[in-house]
This record gives sequence, C-alpha cells and structure tokens, in this order.
Amino acid sequence: MLMAKALLRGGIPLIIIGGIALLLYFQGRYFDAKGTFWASLIAFFVGAATVIYNIDHWSFTKRSGVHFSIMFITVYPILLLSGWFTISSTLDAFKIFLLFVSVGVVIWTVMSILAKIFSW
Repeated sequence: MLMAKALLRGGIPLIIIGGIALLLYFQGRYFDAKGTFWASLIAFFVGAATVIYNIDHWSFTKRSGVHFSIMFITVYPILLLSGWFTISSTLDAFKIFLLFVSVGVVIWTVMSILAKIFSW
C-alpha cells in the first residue's frame, strides 16, 4: 500500500513534467528539455518520499532522517549530474551540498509548520 502511494505521489509529477520535457525535446529545445527532465526526476523522488511521513509508528525524527537520507542518495546526485552547476572541484560539489541542505531545511521547516497548523 505504501509503495503504491509512493509511485502515485512521485509518478504523477514525473509523467506531467516528463511530458513537458518530451514536448520541449520535439520542439528542438534540447537544453530546456534536459533541464525539465532532471526536474521531473527530482519531483518523482521528492513526491515518492513523502510517504515516509505516513509511517505513524516511526518518530518524527526518524521519518525526517530517513527522508533526508533518501533525498541525499537521489536528489543530490541529480543536482550534480544535471549540468545546472559548474563542478570543477570537490569544493564545488560541497557548495552544491550546502545549497541542497539549505533548501531542504527551509522546505522541511515550512512543511512542518504547515503540518502543525493544518493537522496533517
């Protein structure tokens, strides 16, 4: 059941954004298509990983840690491979990691606050 929810939550944005990438590709907008494709993969993993927060018998800390781990092994490499950033050293990769963590902390904080407000 959890896997089906993950595939649904990740698959819908993957299909929509991936479809946009395909349209861009067929229009000859290859650079835009490539970036949109990478975004569709990120949307898939982010959406799919949200089911972790439905595992009620895990503590919030454990759910957050597992979610971060999944994002680290999926989204971070996508950021490195996407071509969105210039990477010429390990320092560049570390800077991207800091950006990844910073954006993640902001999104996690906002979503945690919203979850409390709306009792999600």
